[in-house]
Amino acid sequence: MMAMLCSLTASAQFYPDGRPIHPSKRGGYHQRYERPRHSNPDTYSGVRFGLGMATVNSDSPYLDGNEVKTGFYGGLAFGVSLSYNTPIFFETGIYFSQKGGKSEYDGEKFTYNLDYLEFPVVFKYMAPVADKVTIEPFAGGFLSCGVGGKIKDYQNRAAYSSFSDEYYDNFRRFDAGLRIGCGLSVDQFYVEAAYDFGLANVGKNDFEDTHTGAANISVGFNF
Repeated sequence: MMAMLCSLTASAQFYPDGRPIHPSKRGGYHQRYERPRHSNPDTYSGVRFGLGMATVNSDSPYLDGNEVKTGFYGGLAFGVSLSYNTPIFFETGIYFSQKGGKSEYDGEKFTYNLDYLEFPVVFKYMAPVADKVTIEPFAGGFLSCGVGGKIKDYQNRAAYSSFSDEYYDNFRRFDAGLRIGCGLSVDQFYVEAAYDFGLANVGKNDFEDTHTGAANISVGFNF
């Protein structure tokens, strides 16, 4: 019985499509269908949602945020493997990110709501630590486009658009910077912490540097 099983297994290996493989090509068949050396998928997608804690750092005393502002952070992620031998992935996606800050200067209080569509571009390493558990540090950058938000002047009880061209003391619509962070994946469940360093001058005054910053914590699922 053991001999029969072994012979059937050996025969099945060389009749994968119901057709025999010539003996001279059988070695190449096994080599061509060798499994990848890392067990992570070639591509993945996922959903993320969580909380962002943002600030605005500026040379302008009116725009410089001395308090953290919280807001929603979430969206869709897409990743693709870059290496056959090493679990290195390229990840991007589209997110809705609420940034901004709060400031108080000379008795005047301001809050800045900056709503962005954000596009991360990062490289991620998926290090396996247990069965279906990976630690995933990443680094890269992001591009953002402002789609809404209000600046509130509590002293004068006034509010106006954060990105409107009608005002001088507000913000440019486009932002870009660096992103670093780390994720943890347990089967399909995913949790992540990241920080965005804004490098673009988002203030309209060219002589005063204004930059965004945000720490984001999110959870989600990969598919």
